[in-house]
Amino acid sequence: MLQQTLEEGRKLADSALERLLPPAEQYPPSIHGAMRHSVFAGGKRLRPILCMEAARMVSGALPIGVEELGAALEMLHTYSLIHDDLPALDNDDLRRGRPTCHKAFGESTAILAGDALQTYAYEVLSRLRASAESRVRIIEETARATGTVDGMIGGQVMDLQAQHTRADAATLEYIHRSKTAALITACVVTGGIYAGADEAAVNNLREFGRSIGLAFQIVDDILDVTQSSEQLGKTAGKDTVTEKATYPALFGIKESAAMADELVDSACERLDAFGARAETLKALAHYLVQRKN
Repeated sequence: MLQQTLEEGRKLADSALERLLPPAEQYPPSIHGAMRHSVFAGGKRLRPILCMEAARMVSGALPIGVEELGAALEMLHTYSLIHDDLPALDNDDLRRGRPTCHKAFGESTAILAGDALQTYAYEVLSRLRASAESRVRIIEETARATGTVDGMIGGQVMDLQAQHTRADAATLEYIHRSKTAALITACVVTGGIYAGADEAAVNNLREFGRSIGLAFQIVDDILDVTQSSEQLGKTAGKDTVTEKATYPALFGIKESAAMADELVDSACERLDAFGARAETLKALAHYLVQRKN
């Protein structure tokens, strides 16, 4: 059932992205080709799937149009990857098994492709088939999650500053909760808001997202030192080479894996109030720490 959920969710997200993004031949074609190169590079679409399944759990069925919310969140995620791979940041040549955007299209076009995906995502969010109040809340949640205060950009800044240092546990947790967990949290929270979740449900989804988001990044740190580039679809061992602050570097692989498992168990407890409707979302949470890439 989980594999079916992943496959159906990926197809639904891909279909929405195909429909929403400008075609590659749309003038000017260079920027639209670069955007599509990175968006359709074979990602698992975990963020839109988490968004859609949170909405399904809250409403009992998949709400009409929620895949467009998931697509917008995937655009934001892809923008962050394009910029993360740039020479000024992680300087990576490989993403999802293919050349990174700046390698395929040049650095200037890659910067603009990331910018374009970010701005277009908010255009999509503004047109969601939800009430005006829900759209505003969704846009606020998403903007905060990708911003500088406890958000993705703030986490990226601290990640860069922590390189070549012996970051302590508090700094490391801040980096991971901001750089990775904040957007994952926004995915489940905005999915819940789209489906009409009350405040108690939103709070449970927020704590669920914070825990699985941190667990996801801990596992990413582990995979970077245990898997090959071919398995990961990106350059393995980069964290060690650049002396990044990571959980395996600070705690070791075994303890890091145990911490990720504990976070997922804690996350799933926050969904108990939803009863049987939470089973798929709980299964997805466990998948995040069991994956191999």
